[in-house]
Amino acid sequence: MTKQSPKALFLSHGGGPLPLLGDPGHREMVSCLKQIASQIPRPAAIVIVSAHWEESLPTITAGEQPPLIYDYHGFPEESYQIQYPCPGKPVLAHEVAELLQQSNIEARLDEIRGFDHGMFVPLKIMYPEADIPCVQLSIVNSLEPQQHIQMGQALQSLHQQNVLVIGSGFSFHNLDAFFSAETPESQKMNQSFEEWLVETCCSTDYSEPERMQRLTAWADVYGARFCHPREEHLLPLHVCYGVAQAPCSTVYEIQILNKKASMFLW
Repeated sequence: MTKQSPKALFLSHGGGPLPLLGDPGHREMVSCLKQIASQIPRPAAIVIVSAHWEESLPTITAGEQPPLIYDYHGFPEESYQIQYPCPGKPVLAHEVAELLQQSNIEARLDEIRGFDHGMFVPLKIMYPEADIPCVQLSIVNSLEPQQHIQMGQALQSLHQQNVLVIGSGFSFHNLDAFFSAETPESQKMNQSFEEWLVETCCSTDYSEPERMQRLTAWADVYGARFCHPREEHLLPLHVCYGVAQAPCSTVYEIQILNKKASMFLW
């Protein structure tokens, strides 16, 4: 059990609102998120990097009470009635922007934007009381791994304030594959990439420059582009690694929608 406050958590957030609708394919994910929340000390605030928000510059929600953005389509009506009245934290948003800028990373604040489902779906499972202040940080639409590691490095000092950085993505994100028949090759690529990711994030055999190089060159790995035709759901992990700059303390290997997936705690 993790006793000290973690620095970062990368979580696989599943398919749209399905984890909140009792979908059988998300039971392990829901159970895992509840387990993590019960095992780690309660953070004072959360900075969450969502795969569902891309901007040309790192952008931070700065509203007092950001609304929810139901950024999914074709789900039951109840999916658009989900509530998560979590407070924002403008002071923290400004601090995040300042830390990025101190690292020569231009950033901006957005006082209007709400929280997307990459934020409210997992946090409603982990912290249903919605009483931990949160700010959301975008990924950058360049989709460059090194840039996202550097974003995380800039935010390392947030840990001193018991601020948890959460990367909300998905270690497997091939939408076509979720709706196609499994083949031996597809299973092999899913399993192989997951094994590579777990080894990369968790093995103590690598120096941190070696680990960073592996994460930067992730797309060259067997199965990588099958698991991630586009990289946006993996890049929140790069931010988390940048915050931690260390092997992960705990890995959670689960099944989501019949695919192997993982979550990492640092």
